[in-house]
Amino acid sequence: MKKIKTDSWIFKISLLSISLLLMSAPQISSALPMMYSSFPNETHSAVETLSTIPNVGIVLGLIISPISIKFLGTKKNIMLGLIILLLSGTFPIYSTSYILVLISRFLLGFGIGMFNSLAVSLISLFYQKEELATMLGFQNSAGNLGAAILSFIVGYLAQFGWHATFAIYLLAVPVILLFGSVVKIPDDSDIPSDDDKTVNKSNKINISVIEISVLMFLLYVFFMPMTYKLPELITSEKLGTVSQVAIVSGITTLIGIPIGMIYGFIKKRIHNLVLPLGLLLQTLGLFLIANAPNLSILLISAIILGSGFGITIPDIFNWLDNSAPKDSVNFATTISLVFVNIGCFASPSIINYLGSILGNGSPKSDMIVSGFGMLILFIFGIYHYIRVFNKGND
Repeated sequence: MKKIKTDSWIFKISLLSISLLLMSAPQISSALPMMYSSFPNETHSAVETLSTIPNVGIVLGLIISPISIKFLGTKKNIMLGLIILLLSGTFPIYSTSYILVLISRFLLGFGIGMFNSLAVSLISLFYQKEELATMLGFQNSAGNLGAAILSFIVGYLAQFGWHATFAIYLLAVPVILLFGSVVKIPDDSDIPSDDDKTVNKSNKINISVIEISVLMFLLYVFFMPMTYKLPELITSEKLGTVSQVAIVSGITTLIGIPIGMIYGFIKKRIHNLVLPLGLLLQTLGLFLIANAPNLSILLISAIILGSGFGITIPDIFNWLDNSAPKDSVNFATTISLVFVNIGCFASPSIINYLGSILGNGSPKSDMIVSGFGMLILFIFGIYHYIRVFNKGND
């Protein structure tokens, strides 16, 4: 087969195609209300765990991936991850066992974890300077676009039952064909991996990395109810249907694309106020969602929440990049990603527990609890801004 040039659109699309699946794990959350009756012996928290257990698998995949690459090579490792995603992702289509579905969801996350970091690092292998920055922007947008498309498809498939919604993972088939046939990766010995950059150097973290990792953990604990509590909130409050839940989720995800594109502009304008602003928008969004009287107001509230999230995450990673020890940025990023995924997984248990002791345990009460949790993070954001401002004036 003739080698395809890296500046061709078919190569770029094929390389970016794996990013379409990076945020695919929680997209079946809209169908959670339909699953409660199918698993009568399981608590709502246990059923909601089906949307977050992939995050544990992602952590394991991130750890195993470097080892797998040494034995299989980069491309085969990615292909293995995609195949695992395809098989485990579609397994719930024909399974009625909660335990087996739970295991398959864990394996789905593991498959994603196998190529998660490579979706970004491969871009820096093929492109440099301005084109690299452009491709990285496309990569971030591809993740949001994939999540939105899958969410819309879930909304359509939901009318056929919750089993059918897992057919969204068939999207892995064209991705496997595209990436497998078009993208040729140089010998792994020629790839300057992150491990090579840090050889003979000890990975270190400082207090800032710990602070940021804990912040990320808590941020995702209080944000994730947007994925697994929103469906039950909308249906229990009779604001809409499961299909409409998926549409709201898809639109909210799409907001992340333009917000991410203007983050740099916002950062230049208000500098260190980005973090408290992002946390404030998320706080308002959660409280408004909890008290939305109709679907239109809820959609606007979700957009406010998504906009805040869209500027908060890149700003935190920017803070991490500037604060981590010089030779340990990659290690610090990995640590923070582990905290992120643990936060996603632990969110249902934490929110349900807090909701039961601070509220009445209803979806609306849980959203309010999340809002107060985000309010505490907003207060921290103000404290962080004052601290940085004072340090700059010393």
